[in-house]
Amino acid sequence: MPKGHRRRQFLALGSGLAAGAALGIKRRAAFAGPDDVPRKPQPGAPRPEDFKLPAGARMPMRKLGRTGVEVSIVGLGGFHLGLAKDEKTATRIIRTAVDHGVNFMDNCWDYNDGESQRRMGLALLDGYRQRVFLMTKIDGRTRKAAAQQIDQCLAQLRTDVIDLMQIHEVIRESDGGRVFAPGGAIEALVAARKAGKIRFIGFTGHKSPDIHLGMLKTAANYDFHFDTLQMPVNVMDAHHDSFAERVIPVAHQQSVGVIGMKPFGSGLFFRSAPLASRTVPRPSACTTP
Repeated sequence: MPKGHRRRQFLALGSGLAAGAALGIKRRAAFAGPDDVPRKPQPGAPRPEDFKLPAGARMPMRKLGRTGVEVSIVGLGGFHLGLAKDEKTATRIIRTAVDHGVNFMDNCWDYNDGESQRRMGLALLDGYRQRVFLMTKIDGRTRKAAAQQIDQCLAQLRTDVIDLMQIHEVIRESDGGRVFAPGGAIEALVAARKAGKIRFIGFTGHKSPDIHLGMLKTAANYDFHFDTLQMPVNVMDAHHDSFAERVIPVAHQQSVGVIGMKPFGSGLFFRSAPLASRTVPRPSACTTP
């Protein structure tokens, strides 16, 4: 099998697992709430039996910004683990991913009221925790709220240290000021890092590249450097207010690791007519001046 074909097949398999790690559009208008998130494969989505891992295939790895840590180019998204029918299914998903080279684990304090973290914590027992780069997120904007959530994450994930803790949903222009204000969440994160509870600090968002850039600028004003940032990166991104075009170059300049999320737009892309029907219409004849 040609090398290029093997790589495309491998990436197709990996992209079905979940969020991309080490490079997505979760616009507020896309879903009204958690009840609208697809809970099963969408029409046109590849079936597991459609793919076979090539013999000798290895997961491509990338360094995650200034952390120096190498992570798999695809990661396992934590939200959907809470939607699996039971703990056994969630454990099988996680351990199968790890056994096939996926070492980046995504999660969040508020995913399914903590069920996603609890299930991941169980699945990472029996030596699996040592094989992964564990990331989760918190929503608290004050030092007190953030500190409480950090400890809850540690307990639910059954670990003494979380590799990457990110400030979740930086989607308001005021978020940066709140996080870095006296008594803000950044104080709890820095304290937790000093105490050895977390290793690296980042932030996430899906609203606007302007807010991401503003967060980086606010951090610089306080002489703070984020290790990572997470944002939507997918086929639609280039067409409107692009995160890839505007944020990634700045992140690279500052050696901030970039994590892409929702490469298939939370299933919206699979609902398009060509994919749902497994057909691509022939372009109509036209002339150009």
